[in-house]
Amino acid sequence: MNIQKVTDASFRKYGKIISDVDCTQLIAEMAKTPAPDEVIYVPSAAELEALPVYQELRDRVYGGMPIQVGYCNGSNSKLNALEYHRDSEVNVACTDLILLLGSEQDMDPETLEYDTAKVEAFLVPAGTVIEVYGTTLHYAPCNAGGKFRCVVVLPKGTNESLPFQVEKKGEDALLFAVNKWLIAHPESGLEKDGAFMGLKGENLTV
Repeated sequence: MNIQKVTDASFRKYGKIISDVDCTQLIAEMAKTPAPDEVIYVPSAAELEALPVYQELRDRVYGGMPIQVGYCNGSNSKLNALEYHRDSEVNVACTDLILLLGSEQDMDPETLEYDTAKVEAFLVPAGTVIEVYGTTLHYAPCNAGGKFRCVVVLPKGTNESLPFQVEKKGEDALLFAVNKWLIAHPESGLEKDGAFMGLKGENLTV
């Protein structure tokens, strides 16, 4: 797999680098969080949200919207699924990590399926802060030489359990959690959780 860099022009359709927010304290606090052999995701971590950078992310990056600051840590080498939100997601790479990305615009408009051959891989070096656009398909990071730690900033409530029932038809079939539309690969094991099996092609490995 060709692994590009977030500094490459090819990343611009997926997101951008945020260079004017100092996340030094955030990265230092993240060193205390667990990084198991599997992937863990914590949507909202009080110890991260207590840092001064929380207000800066809320006010300057999200324009005053209520936000949550959590993390996705662990070890992963597979695509497994892709998700999207109705807004941007901010990631702070506390270690080197690789993101597998696609475009919502490339989903089949009739079936809502997505061909994994269109996925692109990008290395995010440790210390880099990026915005991942709302139309960018993404999921858990992959290893880049070791276990990863990644800060995940999203509007408050994102990825919580849905407080209502949806009819599994059209795009509603992809609605997996609050503000989370998910397309999974048949090899992911997510079918048991009710995920939409819409990734076609190889379950990519980094």
